[in-house]
Amino acid sequence: MKAMILAAGLGQRMRPLTNHLPKPMLPLGGKPLLDYHLEKLPAAGITQVIINLAYLGDKIRAYVGDGQRYGLEVIYSEEPEPLETGGALLKALPLLGESPFLLINGDVWCDLDLRQFSQHRLRETQMGHLLLIPNPDFHPRGDFALGAQQYLLPDPQQQHPWRYTFAGISLLRPELIATYPHRRHKFPLVEVLRHAIDRGQLSAEVHTGQWSDIGTPERLHALEQQLQATATSR
Repeated sequence: MKAMILAAGLGQRMRPLTNHLPKPMLPLGGKPLLDYHLEKLPAAGITQVIINLAYLGDKIRAYVGDGQRYGLEVIYSEEPEPLETGGALLKALPLLGESPFLLINGDVWCDLDLRQFSQHRLRETQMGHLLLIPNPDFHPRGDFALGAQQYLLPDPQQQHPWRYTFAGISLLRPELIATYPHRRHKFPLVEVLRHAIDRGQLSAEVHTGQWSDIGTPERLHALEQQLQATATSR
């Protein structure tokens, strides 16, 4: 199995921290946020990783290199401008191959066991399996409704009682993007996911451990304090 880390965003909400660093390179616990993903992938049995690059991408390439020190082979998907999450996957399809792959947002932190998650078996009709979390304070309405047997349900009015927030980690088939009828140069992954949900093609599981979306300087600071407290208590 391959993995792809989304790392091409502009990080506008993180400025001025991202004026000179891409968001995945922001320091957390004494190392770049990106390191937390790269260090966990080999333990999950993944050895080849695609990282998409756009905004300040040269700094990611210079730091990560070929990935050898992580026990990985890192391949870069260059974008002349950020293509959004769906456009990034469409451009990277030739690198991803034909088998399901692990997709990780480069600006999230999670204590998930990636090996266990990546071993989820997709049924023949399934296009993907998403990781969800209980809705955080900054996103109380959540993203998706979870039904019986782990399948995601259409919920256009956002009124289902079991709604959760997408954690930015998923197991996807390349066909999800390749067969999406509205694919184009630049588009968000969420519209592809909703299209698949309408067809009963996506499942999910809920993670109740630690997770953070590094979307603002305040959240980065809070996570830094959390990690320091955890290290002190050991």
